[in-house]
Amino acid sequence: MRSIWKGHIRFLLVAIPIRVYNAIEASEKIQFNQLHREDFGPIGYDKRCKKCGQIVSNDEITKGYQYEPDRYALVEPDEIAKIKIKTTKAIDIIGFVNTSDIPTTFFDAPYYLGPDGAVAEKPYALLRQVLKDTGKVGLAKVVLRDREDLVAVFPLENGSVLQKLRYPAEIRKIEEVPDVDKAPKLDKKELMLATSLVEQMVTSFADIDTVDHYHEALRKLIDSKIKGKKIAEFEKEEELPRLDIMTALKKSLQASSRKPMVKAAPEAKNKAALTLVKAKPATAKKRKVG
Repeated sequence: MRSIWKGHIRFLLVAIPIRVYNAIEASEKIQFNQLHREDFGPIGYDKRCKKCGQIVSNDEITKGYQYEPDRYALVEPDEIAKIKIKTTKAIDIIGFVNTSDIPTTFFDAPYYLGPDGAVAEKPYALLRQVLKDTGKVGLAKVVLRDREDLVAVFPLENGSVLQKLRYPAEIRKIEEVPDVDKAPKLDKKELMLATSLVEQMVTSFADIDTVDHYHEALRKLIDSKIKGKKIAEFEKEEELPRLDIMTALKKSLQASSRKPMVKAAPEAKNKAALTLVKAKPATAKKRKVG
């Protein structure tokens, strides 16, 4: 794995040399090219002015901020280039907080952190262990690509993660969602059934089916195209029944008690389990009457 950035994690006078690595596997994302249907030629990016219809070159393009309909504040590239903030090649930790203090809507892109050389191995491991023991997350700022980013540093297994965060000003308020603040009176029986359903479906993340089935179906479609095979029809959208909440809860509880909502074990392992495990004969215990 190749690093994309290197510098230091720094808090007060402590500086740990680190390298940053992409945590996202970009090759897993299926991307399509636009093609001309007649001759399969790639369709290029046409920089055409929507006002006059002319194709323009890069030196004829400027940037503008639209502050009113059809009115722009023009900002030239050299003016933007003059906006420079202090870069130190350091991830400066401002403080340590509980994970629960960071709203889930703030989380953006994840990156992995690794020690930069043998000299960094011990302090890197020390910070990771302290974060594990205290349950804290380091909140920091770092300048990447001329922009100051807000990030969180937290431990993950034997390593550490740098989680890019969105600034509060970028996040819309949930109160702006229509009707979200309405508080209808909840039925006690419905609440009890819903709680039972949740408790019955409690599992671990490792047991949940986390496969992207759309990606798999799309991959099969592409492979079939490449091999010149007939395209298989994939599953159609399931039509959901319209039930009142009480009926839906009762039926869900019945279904949940029959079948766990987790990913199925591999077929080979199931067969092996059937041949190896033998049922013991039931033995009736005498009940002592006193």
